[in-house]
Amino acid sequence: MSGGREHRGTIFVEDAELLAQQEFPGQQFVIRLRAPKCAAAATPGSFAHLSCDALIPMRRPLSIMRTDAAAGWIEILYKIVGPGLAALSRQPVGTTLSVMGPIGKGFVPSPARPRTLLVGGGVGIPPMVFLAESLKERTDADWKPLVLMGSEIPFPFRARPSTILVPGMPDGVIACMPLLDGWGVPSRLATLAGFPGCFDGYVTDLAAAWLASLDAAVLAEVEMFACGPTPMLMATARVARRFGVPCQVSLEEFMACAVGGCAGWPAARCHW
Repeated sequence: MSGGREHRGTIFVEDAELLAQQEFPGQQFVIRLRAPKCAAAATPGSFAHLSCDALIPMRRPLSIMRTDAAAGWIEILYKIVGPGLAALSRQPVGTTLSVMGPIGKGFVPSPARPRTLLVGGGVGIPPMVFLAESLKERTDADWKPLVLMGSEIPFPFRARPSTILVPGMPDGVIACMPLLDGWGVPSRLATLAGFPGCFDGYVTDLAAAWLASLDAAVLAEVEMFACGPTPMLMATARVARRFGVPCQVSLEEFMACAVGGCAGWPAARCHW
């Protein structure tokens, strides 16, 4: 039980007001919740355990995509995969939902490796957005995040050509996430679905292509971070080993209590 002591007083249960719910193609939704305690304590890589409906007792673990501690809100991206999240998608603005969080071990970027390569797949995209925003605001190093995202369904945003040049990107790979582009954070997209401007292949292959373009001195400044399906995380680990760069991944599974005391373990940060 001693392993949980470091989290005492850092996980909160609060009634959160649903402030907004926006639907995207592929049954994907971005919701904003007023949850000031969670917003103040969340770090990139943490998640919230969220109630979906008064008639569904089991919570759902969902990654946090953005927070605003001053305004007291968190944003979450989710995709409908069962009756719980289907019920969540039907909740109107103004509904009160129970939020437990933030939970999980967040990412820990090293200032010695400021060229951070962030790899997100599907619903693993949110922690990468959170981490990119955090790095953009940090002043302890000359952070240079690059965000790569992969999806086989339409992305949960309207992709457009990037205004930021990324040396080493394959020809024609220009589609980006507009939010990140507006922050000055370069991003590129990968898919096997043939979306315009995207890399034709897996996001981990795009990561490998970019890493292969770097010389040894630049490669020594790179650290990888990833969140997504387990096969993608395994492929990310192989890429990291191939190029000799450290890697942190966020593991997420279905769980009951979300703190490791019953039917599963909370999301964890693992290193390679």
